[in-house]
Amino acid sequence: MTTTHSTDAAPARVKARGFVAATISFVAVFAAGATPIPLYDTYRTENGLTNDEFSLVAVAYFVCAVFALLVLGRLSNHHGRRPVAIAALLLAVAGCIALLFVHSFLPLLIGRSLQGLAAGLASSAIGAYVVDTAPRRPNWLVPAVTTAGATVGLALGVFVSGVLVQFAPAPRELPFWAFAVILLGSAIALATRPETVARTAGAWSSLIPRLAFPKASRRYLPVASGVFVATWAFGGYFTSFGPSIAAESLGSHSPLVAAAVFASYMAPSFLGGFIAGRFTPAAAQRIGMTFVAAAGIGLTYASTAGILDLFIVAGLVGGIGMGIAPSGSMNTLLPEALPRERAGLLAVIYAISYTGSAVPGLIAGQASRTVSLPTITLGYTILAVLVWLSTLVAARNPPALAASSFGQ
Repeated sequence: MTTTHSTDAAPARVKARGFVAATISFVAVFAAGATPIPLYDTYRTENGLTNDEFSLVAVAYFVCAVFALLVLGRLSNHHGRRPVAIAALLLAVAGCIALLFVHSFLPLLIGRSLQGLAAGLASSAIGAYVVDTAPRRPNWLVPAVTTAGATVGLALGVFVSGVLVQFAPAPRELPFWAFAVILLGSAIALATRPETVARTAGAWSSLIPRLAFPKASRRYLPVASGVFVATWAFGGYFTSFGPSIAAESLGSHSPLVAAAVFASYMAPSFLGGFIAGRFTPAAAQRIGMTFVAAAGIGLTYASTAGILDLFIVAGLVGGIGMGIAPSGSMNTLLPEALPRERAGLLAVIYAISYTGSAVPGLIAGQASRTVSLPTITLGYTILAVLVWLSTLVAARNPPALAASSFGQ
């Protein structure tokens, strides 16, 4: 049996380099996952794809991510973080290559499904590597990376792709080649970093789906789950319908405008993660969901009235809330987890989050055949308001954290 040495005793500089490489890799997987978004209007006008097909593609992405989390989520506990993380990056590369050939529904479905598998695997393996190598201070850093890293990556990816689609040659190919190169570079960087867990037996048994959750954290799961579902549901809304709303409700067919609409919700989430570190976890959950619920109301009105600027501003407000509320939820769940529990815990958290994106997306996609996009927006807003009310009533702080440095 091959063993590796933990980085707990490694110099701080070595751990810092591992943390940086893991963070960049984590962001890169999700950035690559956003590359098709600015092309959706092109796929619709040139290849005849429809809103319900875009919604099905988004659902496939999230379903594959959940599959990877539930089946492969604990694999890095046995095989090590690095090999599983590198596999996630290579799956993302395969997704980029598949998307080079999108001229119909099937290649888009295959490419997005591969990207979903990569995202799920990255969420557990690379996410756990981030936690393993992160510095102790500032205390908001790990929740910010593990919650907002995905949305920041999506925002970066959609903007880079939007610029390339609008201004560069070969708009249907160049974005995917660019991110394939970035992903390969990230895989090489991770391959040079130290392993953080010892390789152990039990890899095959770890493939049996099991919701591994620390007992001490379970009392905080219901409220946290509601937060993850509501905030990620809006992420799925922007993924499925953002470009269509930009074109049909807001009157713009520009790839950059589609990118701005999508990124308005994704980009500010890292700022929200920093803000969450200034409050207790329960306060962060309440404040963040207040932002998300208010954003939903603004999005509903803006999409109905066709006001592009208001739609983007509402998205920015919601994005800040998406950073604050899930980071607060992470801070109720992560502190009690032992190192061997981290990958499984993150797998459960992300499985809940991706399900929160997939199920409303599937319902909304089918509804889009008969109801308007502003009405679909209203449905997402109602979900956000219900979760906001639940946080006002039920959000609680873990005893160990209630007296900690949060809010200082």
